[in-house]
Amino acid sequence: MRTSFKFNQKLALLVVIAGLMIIGVFSLPPIPQDAAYHQFADKNSYCGVSNFWNVSSNLPFLLVGLLGLWDLVRGRLAILPAFRVGYLTFFIGVALVGPGSAYYHLTPDNASLLWDRLPMTIAFMALFAIVIAEYLSVPAAQRLLWPMVLIGIFSVFFWYFTELKGHGDLRPYVVVQFLPILVMPLILLFFKPTFSGTTYLWAMIGAYAGAKLAESLDEPIFRLLHVMSGHSIKHLLAALGSYYFWLGLRRRKKLASD
Repeated sequence: MRTSFKFNQKLALLVVIAGLMIIGVFSLPPIPQDAAYHQFADKNSYCGVSNFWNVSSNLPFLLVGLLGLWDLVRGRLAILPAFRVGYLTFFIGVALVGPGSAYYHLTPDNASLLWDRLPMTIAFMALFAIVIAEYLSVPAAQRLLWPMVLIGIFSVFFWYFTELKGHGDLRPYVVVQFLPILVMPLILLFFKPTFSGTTYLWAMIGAYAGAKLAESLDEPIFRLLHVMSGHSIKHLLAALGSYYFWLGLRRRKKLASD
């Protein structure tokens, strides 16, 4: 692990920021799932498929995930060999987002949303661990990967079972989804990369930010375009972010060590 006084200061700042975010979220009252969340602007059916665009726009996740897995098996990606399992876990998670989210959008409700969120948390946590491995410490990432993935999975089941009991609580899931998005850009800014091509990671983060914006504008975008809604565009942008990550792995080079 890279060690220096400045490195430790930056790491301590990240820990403080992450801790404050977690404390802030859990200081809130329990957050139930808004029932209106399942009411998407685009309810059109085509070819016998309900909510066609919200369903079919998940196909790119499956394609990018399978493409990443194929390239990993073929040895075509610039990765940290000691953390190969992290990259495999990420692309498996991305691939599973496709059918999981498609299943949810066929019949949107809390029961199907469970299968939408589970693979997303796997991908989030694996990506977070990859960034830790490439910018901070491979041994730390190896120790953290499975606990982080399990925490992600737990957050989804915790939300689901609290909903069944009538007092839903999204707070753990909120931390799992947004903590990596808060901390990863800071890691990219504060620490030296192992590989070239950090632009691809920034592009991925930007695509995800655009996806969240499109999601929040679901109905206005649908009124504007009449064909595709903001939620469908969210899927395409989030999948594009995964594609940027795969593209970066294909094109980047390992940098010389200090």
